[in-house]
Amino acid sequence: MAHLLFRLRHVTDEEAMEVRQLLEEHGFDVYETQAGFFRLGVDAIWLRDPAQQDDAEAVLARYQAERLAKVRREHEEALARDDAPTLWRRFMAHPLQVTLVIVAVLMIALLTLLPFVGLAR
Repeated sequence: MAHLLFRLRHVTDEEAMEVRQLLEEHGFDVYETQAGFFRLGVDAIWLRDPAQQDDAEAVLARYQAERLAKVRREHEEALARDDAPTLWRRFMAHPLQVTLVIVAVLMIALLTLLPFVGLAR
């Protein structure tokens, strides 16, 4: 029976391609599924051969540890250069969009709390 090896939802295209190449380089027998139009399925990479499960998971764990270290290093370098993304920088780049999001969040919070404010009286 196939084993779910790697979920592709919320994964960048770059990372997905790296994982595909890594699995191909190591010769794992895998296939991909898509969630479909109504998103009822699973975007994932599946392992066909259960005998390869431990090896494939070890390879992916090593890859993810290396990727985590790389991303953290890049983030720390961006902080050192004072180039890291912040709310203020995002506001300066897209003031209307950030303002609309903040207004929407406040409206949702007010609409959610409105029944409870009425109970306090």
